[in-house]
Amino acid sequence: MLRFIAERLSRGMVLRRRLPPEFGRGELFVSPDAGLRFYRRNLAKGDAILFKMVSELVKPGDVVWDVGANVGLFSFASANRATCSGQIVSIEADAWLAGLLQRSCVLAARRGDAPVTVIPAAVSDSVGIAKLHIAQRARSSNYLEGAGGTQAGGSRGTASVVSVTLDWLLERLPAPSVLKIDVEGMEHRVLAGASSVLAKARPVIWCEVDPVDKEEVSRVLREHRYDLFYANQHPAQRQPLASAPWETLARPQPLGPEADLHAGQPSAA
Repeated sequence: MLRFIAERLSRGMVLRRRLPPEFGRGELFVSPDAGLRFYRRNLAKGDAILFKMVSELVKPGDVVWDVGANVGLFSFASANRATCSGQIVSIEADAWLAGLLQRSCVLAARRGDAPVTVIPAAVSDSVGIAKLHIAQRARSSNYLEGAGGTQAGGSRGTASVVSVTLDWLLERLPAPSVLKIDVEGMEHRVLAGASSVLAKARPVIWCEVDPVDKEEVSRVLREHRYDLFYANQHPAQRQPLASAPWETLARPQPLGPEADLHAGQPSAA
């Protein structure tokens, strides 16, 4: 009951928080409507894995695509790590959350971090119009019609949103070196529309994978010669997996004649 009340009271609430010190303590706008953890002042306590992956994956000069950006923790932490020579593309289907991202961009521009481009759109396997369900619980659990919704607690309403593919974006934006995907059960559709991204840009990928999607996600990534790892493990302990876990880290194998020298047999998931 207390959680239910807190979630209802959080709707439309906007707070200013700071990124952890290792990401410059830059300010951004968040909302507990996107997750009750945003009531906390210490963002790192609620999203430790997210900041861990930024630290591991993002380097100065990188181009980062953040698919399912929510309030932009990954985007703006990456902007600090990528420095002014990098570029961040923050993609969010929820227009209200995209508005928060735009407001945070104004604060980030004053810090000299990598520029952040906000794209208010859903990412799927086709270009068109999609129906976005706004979750009864946290807006981080929003989902497109026909997928996801397991964490949403029902739908408080729907909105028509533009749907694009990653390959469509690749024709219009700098190719990503790091790709983060968190799309509530749509990851298989996101990857289905990313053949050129996977074959040509070959970014390192951090992806939350719903168990119902793991076989299809694993198949697509293996076909494009990616090795799959459990992201939550220490890098020195990671071994290639046969199928994608919930927190998947996917690293591209080298292409060309030298690729066979690096190909290994994955262990069982």
